[in-house]
Amino acid sequence: MTAVDATADLTRPEGWLAAVRSRLQQLLAFASLVVIVGFFSVASPNFFTYGNIINILFSTVVIGTLALGTTFVIISGGIDLSIGTGMTLCAVMSGVFLTNWGLPVAVGIPAAILFGGLVGLVNGLNVAVLKIPPFIATLAMMLVAQGLALVISHSAPIYFTKNPDYVNISIGQIVPQVPNAVLVLFAAIVLSAVLLNTTLVGRYTYSIGSNVRRWKIVIYTLAGLFIGLAGVLISARLGSAQPATGMGYELQAIAAVVIGGTSLAGGKGSIVGTVIGALIISTLNNGLQIMSIPQEWQNVVLGVVILVAVYADMIRKGER
Repeated sequence: MTAVDATADLTRPEGWLAAVRSRLQQLLAFASLVVIVGFFSVASPNFFTYGNIINILFSTVVIGTLALGTTFVIISGGIDLSIGTGMTLCAVMSGVFLTNWGLPVAVGIPAAILFGGLVGLVNGLNVAVLKIPPFIATLAMMLVAQGLALVISHSAPIYFTKNPDYVNISIGQIVPQVPNAVLVLFAAIVLSAVLLNTTLVGRYTYSIGSNVRRWKIVIYTLAGLFIGLAGVLISARLGSAQPATGMGYELQAIAAVVIGGTSLAGGKGSIVGTVIGALIISTLNNGLQIMSIPQEWQNVVLGVVILVAVYADMIRKGER
């Protein structure tokens, strides 16, 4: 099984054909990204500049991190609607650990990430052990996480004014003019690619229909760790844990995964495709903002892009 298509038997002609189609989907997504960049570069002289490219990468960090974990879940045939509010809950917990409890940054960050793993573990147990459909199980967790974030924070932001090192995780610059959050995203991309392509976790992620419940639990827990990391990155970027944020991020993350060629039916997808999908969404949002397009029309454009991506996936499945 490969990151191209776990269902493709490369020893048979139809297997090669399926693999080629998967590669073509990635190339199509990349070509779409190039076209979008070219369009906005012509439409606005302020778009294709070094500073704005860094802004696009910076805005990709949260969506991209969430999308990486979601890729594992969707390839396994599941779905996770709790990643947005789960991220917010993890951000709030980072505020609790660092500000309220006074834990050092070196302890508070892993604690917040592990808390995301706990969210994913609960999702995995509900799906694999209780046999609750992933849509319902994660929808329930979405509401639970949203409520807990408000309850724990008392519906008020938690600020990191006493933790400048924490804020530097996102907006600091080890590499000049490149926010640290972008470097963290690159590291997360490499890690997720290695996990998906070279480990047992990746192998079982592609094994749709597997009756090994523990691997489903592992996959959702792994996705939860990415939720926790996204919670750390967004709260560090804002300098505070905002308990009312998070809704809507799950849709953009899932859209990034689908746009990148991962099938909603499971069994096919790649980290490279997901990264391209996340960049497409961030580039669209950035370009439309530069052109002063109202937010409501930005949502319309994103919705159309999602529909096209899902329809293309349906066509591929029909051809197969």
